[in-house]
Amino acid sequence: MPALPLPEALAQVRDDLLDADGLVRAVASGRRKGVDRPPWRRVELRWVDLKAGPHLQVTSYDATQAHTANHASGADADAAVDALLAMPFGHWNDERATADGVATTQVRVTKSGEAVLHRARRDEQVRVDRSHDRAKERLLPLGDPVLAALGITDADGRVKPSRQAKLRQVEEFLRLLDAVLTDALDAGHLRRPTPEDPWRVVDLGCGNAYLTLAAERYLGHVRGLPVHLTGVDTKQQSHDHNAGLADRLSARADFVVGAIGEVELPEPPEVVLALHACDTATDDALARAVAWEAPVVLAAPCCHHDVAAQLKRSTADAPWPMLTRHGILRERFADTLTDALRASLLRSLGYRTDVVQLVDPEYTPRNTLLRGVRTGVRDDAARAEHDALSRDWGLSPRLAELVDAP
Repeated sequence: MPALPLPEALAQVRDDLLDADGLVRAVASGRRKGVDRPPWRRVELRWVDLKAGPHLQVTSYDATQAHTANHASGADADAAVDALLAMPFGHWNDERATADGVATTQVRVTKSGEAVLHRARRDEQVRVDRSHDRAKERLLPLGDPVLAALGITDADGRVKPSRQAKLRQVEEFLRLLDAVLTDALDAGHLRRPTPEDPWRVVDLGCGNAYLTLAAERYLGHVRGLPVHLTGVDTKQQSHDHNAGLADRLSARADFVVGAIGEVELPEPPEVVLALHACDTATDDALARAVAWEAPVVLAAPCCHHDVAAQLKRSTADAPWPMLTRHGILRERFADTLTDALRASLLRSLGYRTDVVQLVDPEYTPRNTLLRGVRTGVRDDAARAEHDALSRDWGLSPRLAELVDAP
């Protein structure tokens, strides 16, 4: 498909975005090569009807939350669109309802700064939802069989009262997973999967595989991305339970009994998950991801007993020991210190890393997520900071021991 001058392609996108009667939804994401990252990871646009008239609703996502602003039709909306189009996003996608179906536009900015534009139509009637207070869009519909199989919903697709927190955890995890995979794809750090060569996703310490099977269902059936998922756990009971669920769901997934540090896979995975692996099991999972050079890793740590125990013996200079004098403060500080050290070490090993909230603390206290995308650019300063902080507190972090082992 021939490239166009970027201003010409963006002018067509601009017309689509300002089509208040037809625009269903538009998304900007990714970054352009050789320029600064956009201020937002992702931006979504749609038109809504307010008491004051039609407004363009812009929802901008940073690393942890969404920010929504409404712009009145006319000069205000025009200015908002122009400001967004001036940002260095690498991809624009929009969908508009027309008299004879649905029109889609996709724009990808090339390395040379030009644009590849693709327009398509499909014979399908889509209703433009302009309600301001619409229900939050679910990544997995409540009637999806995976939610029933996991015991989250009943046979009629209703959420069981005792499983509201688990549903929220699944939803938020899928949103974070979707965002990091989209960013990695857009940036060229992750290959696009095919039916013949699907993404290999491994969940280390998968337990009862709530998030494992939800991820397989969402990526494969909602996003249409070919994946094969492998769950690893030390318990035979978990293996048998999870294999039975996967068989019932016809999921493209298998399960292995074994320790995280010892499991052998036929091929290195593209995506490594470690969700609530206890204490240093998270370090084992991160070390395996690094050894595999996995393009994407997501880890939600659970308990930090190793560093907490080391802090009891810490000889840090005054006044820092006051942070660990009381048990409850020592435990909370150990949580923060452990994950800060992990994030710094991952950066030093060539991963762009951030630490975000997995889910609101009211749903689970285990609400921290480390996200890493392998860029191959090592950050020596991050390793120096890691080592200095470890020395100051007299710590021997488990992850450093694993990645430094010969």
